Amino acid sequence: MSEEELSLQCQRGDMRARHTLYERYGGSLMAICLRYIGDRETAEDILHDGFLRIFQSIKQFSYQGEGSLKAWLSRVMVNEALGYLRKKNTQVQQEVLMTEIPDVPDTDDSELDDIPRSVLMKFISELPDGYRTVFNLYVFEDKSHKEIASLLGITEHTSSSQFYRAKSLLIKKINEYRKRKLE
Repeated sequence: MSEEELSLQCQRGDMRARHTLYERYGGSLMAICLRYIGDRETAEDILHDGFLRIFQSIKQFSYQGEGSLKAWLSRVMVNEALGYLRKKNTQVQQEVLMTEIPDVPDTDDSELDDIPRSVLMKFISELPDGYRTVFNLYVFEDKSHKEIASLLGITEHTSSSQFYRAKSLLIKKINEYRKRKLE
């Protein structure tokens, strides 16, 4: 069944289509929740709440071509995760002092080819909530610091600072990983 047909059937309230939608996209939407939340149990709750929101608002979806349904679902799930983080008010609460972050040179993306994707995602999930949220929005959602600041109710400077710190912590984890691999 095509994306367009699936979305139309879901809009009509077809339970089999809703089940298909969940089966087809649930895994990738769960990955989004885990990226933002970090805790599997809470991410599952966010996924559940996100699907409730999806089914409540599916009539507002307008098919724009192949991939538009997945993009819309992803946006709903990101917003659900951000809403949870806002309610929890943790996005800027967990600060790491700048002195705790080593000065580490930037790493070229091509230099990450030796690190398995699952290891990188684990490192991202281990970041403090605020750092992880800003990092995900900047890297995976392609948001500017101005957009992130608006979404999270923080300043642009705080967003760029959180991103810098997240990146620094990730570089430190990557370097430690490589060092362990060489031993």
